[in-house]
Amino acid sequence: MNVGANGVLDFAGVKPEREESLPADDKLISGQPVQLTENVYEDKKGSFFTGFWSSAPGKWRVNYAGEEEFCHLLEGLVELADDEGNVSRFKAGDRFVISEGFSGTWETIEPSKKLYVISVVGA
Repeated sequence: MNVGANGVLDFAGVKPEREESLPADDKLISGQPVQLTENVYEDKKGSFFTGFWSSAPGKWRVNYAGEEEFCHLLEGLVELADDEGNVSRFKAGDRFVISEGFSGTWETIEPSKKLYVISVVGA
């Protein structure tokens, strides 16, 4: 994840860190959403991240406390529902931001892959 001498990181030549996981048992609602995170870049302060994430179908609780995320959905279909029941559905090609303080559920309806950019708030 080294940035070039000119301060630019080209994703094309990067072999990202890969981590496979499942949501924590206390957050999992349904399914077996095996997730693959391929973090391409993390800044020196650990407050800015970008890469690719994919998930099998399933539903789990999320809480964006202290971070914000930009997502560009490359494949699949996902649905986010906040704790008040407001639902947002996104398909391949859609771009969206999840702001700090969002609390609710993330459901991967169809196998999905996204490009993500995460910023830790207040870092």
